[in-house]
Amino acid sequence: QVQLVESGGGLVQPGGSLRLSCAASGSIFSIYVMGWYRQAPGKQRELVAVITSGGTTNYADSVRGRFTISRDNAKNTAYLQMNSLKPDDTAVYYCNTQSRAGSVLAWGQGTQVTVSS
Repeated sequence: QVQLVESGGGLVQPGGSLRLSCAASGSIFSIYVMGWYRQAPGKQRELVAVITSGGTTNYADSVRGRFTISRDNAKNTAYLQMNSLKPDDTAVYYCNTQSRAGSVLAWGQGTQVTVSS
């Protein structure tokens, strides 16, 4: 099994920045993709950004150019650098890991990001 621990959420003003971290432990050999999803109140959970073990990335159109996902394979940790934050970015952000076959291995507990003046 894979366990995920997230950190880095909080309250930030519009235009500000935050950095989220997701540390994986357990059966880390099975992890291929690490990613971030978010869920705002009354909305479905949506993909934010994902990264493969080889460094290939994919972003939602709404965050491309503002958010950067990265990964330290030696530390089994993924990061989401969020810049130029907007109120619409307010949501609970969840870390996710998937196997090479596309199976979901684990979800994090979620971390709240609130963008407000």
